[in-house]
Amino acid sequence: MEKITEKLLLEKGSPKTNKLEQIKTLNLSRLGLKIQDLPVRLLSRLQSLERLDLSGNRLQEFAKNLELPALRYLDLSDNQMEDVTTLESLSSLEELKMENNLYITVSDNYKLMVLLPNLRIYNGKDVSTTANHLRYVYSENLQTRISALWEKSFSLPDPITAEKMSALETNFVSTARQQVKYGPNSVSDFTKWRVEIMAKEYLRSLTEQKDETESKESTDTKENCEVTTPAKRKQSVLVMDPDINLTPRKKLREDFPASLVEDSPCKSSLRLKHQSVTQADTIRMSPRKKDQPPATPTRGQTRTETPGRGSKTRQTKENGAQVKQKEAVGAARLQRDADALHTIKSKTQQPVCLKPVHVLQCHSKQDSSEDFTTQLWACAFQPLPDNTAGSGGGSRLVATCGGDSLCVIDCETGMVMKKYKVPGEEFFSLAWSTVLMSRGGGASAQHCSILAAAGKRGLVKLIHPRNNVAYGEFRASRKALSVLRFNHHQGNFLYTGSYDNKIVMWDIGGVDSQYNYKVVQLLVLEISATPLHICLVPTSPKTHLLTGCEDGLYCFNTQLGTNNTTKRSKEMEITFPIYKKEDKDHDYHTIDGLSFLTDDIVASKNYMHGSIYLWSWSRTKAQRPDKKSREVCAVVLAELQWANTEIPYLALNTCPGQAYIVCGDDKGRLWTYHVTNLQKERFQTGKPIAPTEVLEWPTPVKKGLGRVEGPSINSVATDPELRYLVALSDKNMVMVWKRAESS
Repeated sequence: MEKITEKLLLEKGSPKTNKLEQIKTLNLSRLGLKIQDLPVRLLSRLQSLERLDLSGNRLQEFAKNLELPALRYLDLSDNQMEDVTTLESLSSLEELKMENNLYITVSDNYKLMVLLPNLRIYNGKDVSTTANHLRYVYSENLQTRISALWEKSFSLPDPITAEKMSALETNFVSTARQQVKYGPNSVSDFTKWRVEIMAKEYLRSLTEQKDETESKESTDTKENCEVTTPAKRKQSVLVMDPDINLTPRKKLREDFPASLVEDSPCKSSLRLKHQSVTQADTIRMSPRKKDQPPATPTRGQTRTETPGRGSKTRQTKENGAQVKQKEAVGAARLQRDADALHTIKSKTQQPVCLKPVHVLQCHSKQDSSEDFTTQLWACAFQPLPDNTAGSGGGSRLVATCGGDSLCVIDCETGMVMKKYKVPGEEFFSLAWSTVLMSRGGGASAQHCSILAAAGKRGLVKLIHPRNNVAYGEFRASRKALSVLRFNHHQGNFLYTGSYDNKIVMWDIGGVDSQYNYKVVQLLVLEISATPLHICLVPTSPKTHLLTGCEDGLYCFNTQLGTNNTTKRSKEMEITFPIYKKEDKDHDYHTIDGLSFLTDDIVASKNYMHGSIYLWSWSRTKAQRPDKKSREVCAVVLAELQWANTEIPYLALNTCPGQAYIVCGDDKGRLWTYHVTNLQKERFQTGKPIAPTEVLEWPTPVKKGLGRVEGPSINSVATDPELRYLVALSDKNMVMVWKRAESS
């Protein structure tokens, strides 16, 4: 046996180089190697290694925790392998050879397909179909049985202690290994191994939710505007259940069941009571709180006047001329800002009329119509497959997420077309995109719409709704994911924002006819707080990214290939005039609403401000020509009146083609702004512009319970033609509004 040294690795590797980090192929076959002969520290320097041949040795296992991030091919033929779980760290492995290993069983083969998420060629054969079945369908069936066993025979101790939890885990895992059975007896060893892992994960998810629940119960809402756990909003009223109760008959799948409205309570469980409320009455119903600071003046207002500016104070002619000059400059700026807004083009010249048509409870725990506690967090309309650069024109299908489920709803009929459920998950965000699907056989690739969803577990689920297939997942963070965003100019680029204060850019590639895919991490953006919203600048989506965070609004350079580092910090922080009014009781830095209205105009808000800012991206960026200062004040064009609330994370949205902005409040109302309809004379210094219309909560009536009062509207979405408006509440209701045809 020849000792593994740096010199030997350089001799056996290619291309020929004097640096281990540059080796891509390495042949260490037939050297009589045992596990103790593999120096992990030395081998870990092979960060570019793509192919490794260890065939014809005497290895009984692989080097534990040896991470070779670029490794795609590994040959372990003609060894004495027994423990295949030691290969788990090779997460990028796509092809593996294990022939002529006497002790390898069918169960070991199955373990490898689960442990190695990208494995598709095994012993020279394509195992994609088998591997995906084991990773998803097989696992979901086991998950169903594990959940049913827990509900039947187990519960969390009260109080929870380390000793009790240790005993509970031992008992639960042991019972699960004995009682949970699925698949043929020939792979019973694999099934028990998989059940043990999944049972521990299931129990861990329950205790994590229990901890979060107790944290929420002991904390007052006003003291918890800052998110410190994956729970998106802390409230004095408990809104979470520690787990999802599943009956054994309910088959969980990571592909969509063909569930229509009968499978989950929807519009039939609630009856809408339509109201006719005028705009004036609506606004009058939302008086300002006494402790709320006054509205922030628009950008054209001069600074606070001192007593020396009063009419009772004598001024020199020079001072008078300066005052008039400043007033003239301020008036010119106001006029320019107003003109900038009035250049916005809209297909709709007059404000639209929206009527509520459906209310659904499709995210209910146990599909119960009595569930008014599950919080719904994100919604988005499906883009058409042939609309690679747009945001979904013509679609009437909207995806919604909240609790442990993800739904696709037909806004016209109010039916739930698809439903996807993950026990123990809490979905916080979703995003649509269009990628290429190769069909093989020389056929040209076609575009297909995919859906990504993520939440508390830090895993991104990838779904092809049209074919009812959840074809994969990947871990984006060890902590919860707060936001997802695709680059619609390059549909395979996905941004994930997480509670570990990072935004990561991924290339998820396309898919083939067998749903094989590959995910590559491209860039890490490091921020100082949880990201809440991600926006790509329409005029430069490949180079500029804006993110609204718990502590401010930041701009990042995302252009690939500009420097060698894959980790970057903020390029610029954008501040707002309201920051000057901060005190110990009012922090206006949290940007919990952010969206582009045009290629240049941005709408953003802070929940404690009571207003929505409209500001210019290009003019704001132009204030930083020397790039020395990282801080720049937004060039505010207008300030829109919004609700007075201390409830965070009520996200706004825009419909650029119709020049509309929509934002819900904490009373179930939708504040709508038709920007082209805002009159110039309403752009008055220091006076926010009133909404075009405030849509009142339609007060659905629940049989036996009476009216359901207005909840907080966490998220809103419109299709590009503004035919439908969807609002999600924190009381498990999806509300669909439809545009009324003009007579």
